Amino acid sequence: MAKDPVCQMNVDETKAIKAEHDGQTYYFCAQGCKDRFLNDPERYLKRNS
Repeated sequence: MAKDPVCQMNVDETKAIKAEHDGQTYYFCAQGCKDRFLNDPERYLKRNS
């Protein structure tokens, strides 16, 4: 399981929506979370570090 960096929901990596950022794959529960992340990835990465 992976954690959606936007909503913090646990998601199944095999079924999740994916996006690449700085060479790393991130997994999302829904397209809306992916879109929010891609619009401002640093916001979510700082929050989760």
